[in-house]
Amino acid sequence: MTIPTSSIEQVIPGQGSMAQPQRAKRRSFRFVANKKAATGLIILGVYLVLAVIGPWITPYDPGARGNALVQPPSADHWMGTTHLGQDVFSQLLAGTRSVIFVGFFAGIVASVLSVVIGVTAGYVGGKTDEVLSALSNVFLVIPALPLIIIITSTLENAEDWLIALVIGLTSWSWNARVLRAQTLSLRRRDFVEAARASGERTWRVIGFELLPNLTAVIASGFVGTVIFAVLSEITLAFIGVTSATTWNWGTILFWAQGQQALAQSAWWWFVPAGLAIALLGTALSLINFGIDEFVSPRLRSAGKTKIKTASGRTVRMRIGFTPVLSNSAEPHTHARPIPVVNTGAATPVVREEPVK
Repeated sequence: MTIPTSSIEQVIPGQGSMAQPQRAKRRSFRFVANKKAATGLIILGVYLVLAVIGPWITPYDPGARGNALVQPPSADHWMGTTHLGQDVFSQLLAGTRSVIFVGFFAGIVASVLSVVIGVTAGYVGGKTDEVLSALSNVFLVIPALPLIIIITSTLENAEDWLIALVIGLTSWSWNARVLRAQTLSLRRRDFVEAARASGERTWRVIGFELLPNLTAVIASGFVGTVIFAVLSEITLAFIGVTSATTWNWGTILFWAQGQQALAQSAWWWFVPAGLAIALLGTALSLINFGIDEFVSPRLRSAGKTKIKTASGRTVRMRIGFTPVLSNSAEPHTHARPIPVVNTGAATPVVREEPVK
């Protein structure tokens, strides 16, 4: 007895053997419908909007001094003030643009390099694979953060694009190694062999056959690089390598640490910047989880314990029982009655034993 298609669609939507063609139109909205991805996209969208309009909507000049020194949050200063009377909320808004730009620019640079080098090495093979793998190994052992510190410290007033470029050029090797390994496992699959046998060019095989199957890996590498770039820029500003007059979240933490905000119990000086960093990382991680579930039907169906039968009745999965669904209104478990020989008891006993 087989499970109806409606039951399969309930567990793995759109994956039944007789999935209706009209349901394929809804697949493009499945990623946005994912709660994790939707939450991450909303939070990231807010950050992107603040990165664009943040410096224009700041209630005060981030560097302007005032008379309210180290004051807690109030109606005039929503996130309090610094030791010079500067508005922390204005500094946080003004610093969002720098953080988002460096993170995404470095992520794009590293992702492009990792895809080009990793996929090319895995698909082409031979001498090309050896050369590109050796190049990846060299960059893999280079300490990225000390190199970034050396480069940025030797340049006066290093701009955001230069910091992002250095981070991107030094953080692509690990993702390239992962993509190479995944490409090696995919290049001998039947669909790739069929594409080559039909005369498809190499760039079409890579672009239309391999890259769609590497989406989750590429997205994971991009998210990881963005988080690393954000933390690297904040670290550089926190230790005073970059200019202290260019506002970002690390600059706020630099001045808070230098003026002993923790010792003064001025929590409003460093907590908002820390929460902004954590919330940005959470948003990117949720988007990554959503991408994983979008490309993997097994992850989409994980944790679902209810199955709907063709008659509309809902069956809850229970440990130790394998439900056998049919078109009948009453579901039953996969068990067989085994009569027990009457040895003198007044009433025969019938017990059910699950099939082994």
